[in-house]
Amino acid sequence: MGKIQNKYLEIKNIDRNIVDWLEDVAEENNCRIERKEWKSKYNSYVVYDYEPFCSDGFEINLLLSSNEISYLNFIKYLYNEKISTIDYLNSCVRTPLLKNYTR
Repeated sequence: MGKIQNKYLEIKNIDRNIVDWLEDVAEENNCRIERKEWKSKYNSYVVYDYEPFCSDGFEINLLLSSNEISYLNFIKYLYNEKISTIDYLNSCVRTPLLKNYTR
């Protein structure tokens, strides 16, 4: 019988507003969350495996695993597309509207 080898994908500095979405997508695509950690942006020695009382100043990192690399590649693609869509929409909000007024 063949040996099952897990593949891994680590995503760092995830926005806290999309962590739940990413966890749901991982679960829907046959992936496991091996590690979820809150790492201090100011002190590399401070790492929690639970959300700290005051999570400002922490980045959220996830380590995902799957038996098939294709699932992890798909999750990476979806995550990158979501980030680029959010960035695009934020740039649209910040860009002033150019209106041609004729009086």
